[in-house]
Amino acid sequence: MSQDPSSPPLSGPPLGAPVAGGPALRPERVRLEGRHAAVVPFDVERHADALYGLSHGPEREAQWAYLSAGPFPDAAAFRVSYAEQAAKADPLLFAIETEAGPAGHATYMRIEPAHRVVEVGNILFTPRLSGSIAGTEAMYLMARHAFEDLGYRRYEWKCHALNAPSRRAAERLGFSFEGIFRQHMIIKGRSRDTAWYALVDADWPRARAAFEAWLDPANFDAAGRQRRRLEDLRADA
Repeated sequence: MSQDPSSPPLSGPPLGAPVAGGPALRPERVRLEGRHAAVVPFDVERHADALYGLSHGPEREAQWAYLSAGPFPDAAAFRVSYAEQAAKADPLLFAIETEAGPAGHATYMRIEPAHRVVEVGNILFTPRLSGSIAGTEAMYLMARHAFEDLGYRRYEWKCHALNAPSRRAAERLGFSFEGIFRQHMIIKGRSRDTAWYALVDADWPRARAAFEAWLDPANFDAAGRQRRRLEDLRADA
């Protein structure tokens, strides 16, 4: 009698489920367009000066506390660093634009097409973007592109374990907490424990339904206040 290839082996150690298909596609410099936000390839001439202004100055430099670089001593140093970053394929840097102009950035990073794993990271939300509909939409656009256009099966979010806002954001967006990697990195001369989160392809249909219900204009009143939280919509999806 022949064995169903999808069944566990009749003997030997337990193994993971077979995975059909080939590698995922490597992210490219494409434009992802939404109603409130656009995720676009980072262009130093177009984006650097605006983002420097929104992320530097009194009470703004705390935005860099958990990022691996910055803050920068001046706009020229910012431009030099971002010109170098924008030329890389991994991390692949995107600016996040709103109607008011550049508002933040994010990358696809630790890109592993063979394993169909990619991380969203190096996220900077300036005050123009933080807490906005556009910020949530930008994260939705990047996740949808990774799962549906590029074929990834695991989409990761990692942050400093002490970065409470980032951890709340990951959970709000539908990422599942997977644990703490102790003494994972040394950033700016300090020890970093890293909190790991992930969305996998089996999670994505429910996460997508919740994102789209939350982003629907009917979910907001005339003052722009949400009627239902993203977490609640996902629980009901």
